[in-house]
Amino acid sequence: MNAFEIIGGKKLKGEIQPQGAKNEALQIIAAVLLTDQKVTISNIPDIKDVNKLIELLSDMGVVVERLSKDTYTFEAKNIDLKFFLSDSFKAKGGGLRGSIMIVGPLLGRFGTAAIPKPGGDKIGRRRLDTHFLGFEKLGAKFIYDSKMEFFNVDATNLKGTYILLDEASVTGTANIVMAAVLAKGTTTIYNAACEPYLQQLCKMLNRMGAKISGIGSNLLTIEGVEKLGGTAHRMLPDMIEIGSFIGLAAMTGSEITIKNVCYQELGIIPEVFRKLGIKFELKGDDIYIPSQKHYVIESFIDGSMLTIADAPWPGFTPDLLSIVLVVATQARGNVLIHQKMFESRLFFVDKLIDMGAQIILCDPHRATVNGIDKKYRLRGISMTSPDIRAGVSLLIAALSAEGKSTIFNIEQIERGYQDIDIRLRALGAQIKRVEASAPGH
Repeated sequence: MNAFEIIGGKKLKGEIQPQGAKNEALQIIAAVLLTDQKVTISNIPDIKDVNKLIELLSDMGVVVERLSKDTYTFEAKNIDLKFFLSDSFKAKGGGLRGSIMIVGPLLGRFGTAAIPKPGGDKIGRRRLDTHFLGFEKLGAKFIYDSKMEFFNVDATNLKGTYILLDEASVTGTANIVMAAVLAKGTTTIYNAACEPYLQQLCKMLNRMGAKISGIGSNLLTIEGVEKLGGTAHRMLPDMIEIGSFIGLAAMTGSEITIKNVCYQELGIIPEVFRKLGIKFELKGDDIYIPSQKHYVIESFIDGSMLTIADAPWPGFTPDLLSIVLVVATQARGNVLIHQKMFESRLFFVDKLIDMGAQIILCDPHRATVNGIDKKYRLRGISMTSPDIRAGVSLLIAALSAEGKSTIFNIEQIERGYQDIDIRLRALGAQIKRVEASAPGH
């Protein structure tokens, strides 16, 4: 098993370029199935979840050509629909949560799809109902084989309809949009997700010939078209990485410039880090974070303790709450972190408490952090990464801590962060990949 060995407490310095957005990549790459013409996509992150999806498309018959490290062309002219009955598809699709994203495009273009029960992070129950209910309203029929944990879907006659989503799911909205663009008639999706990644998908589909209006709002109207053509698309930088690097700079007292961040697409994220007392400035489209000895958490206007909670866009993304929690441990002041969407994402705080952080886990959804204002540094320990975001939070904690930390199960981190150890070393971090057995193995 691979692990990261980190000697913490070093000040970092330099520039870092965020990778392409993982959460955009999975839906944008799936969208190439909607046309038989060539689609070129750039700024694709070189990470396991994305590479597995590209490999799955290739197995299905998509002609994939890699033009450079981050740019590919896809041509889905000859799709092998029998592949979905194979053991290979069941194994590969089941190991990749992003495989759910191929269902919408397949239903739209071919009227049929199949999907194994997808995997992913162990962060509590993650519903797929939004996807399935949306497809059913468009006229799809699901047959679930509980023994094989496998869904077969028939959608030979998709028709536009009115859909009110019971949750503003980003992947759910994206999947339904991809099915609806080739359905007959008009589809209206209310309570649609309106994240920048979804806006990117809709703009790309419109360039391919789709007719989607209301982009950026929670009310999308889609007029079905006969077919779609090819296009070129560049993905946004990953906002979760950008937030992670802001937190890293603050925790380690480092001077870091984050390059080409597409600042106008970051929404409320920079403001939340400002509330934690982190100073930074925008230079062109780069975020410059000066070295700060201390950062002070704001309180509410009436003096009560700051609460930071996740919410659907344009609210604060749940993927950055674990980063905010870690950063707060070294701030001056107190904050309540309220993780509303996932019930197990705060369970990594026991590792931070072992490192010397002052955190009270109130329940599976809430934690109160008492910032120790860098009066003493966290101490290095051995720990295991439970999921992508907690893994990076623990990595940031380790980089700020005194002494040596070892993080096991780094495959979880690498599912979402490209060459993270190499990029951190370029800033001066002491981090190396080692072969090690996890505790208890």
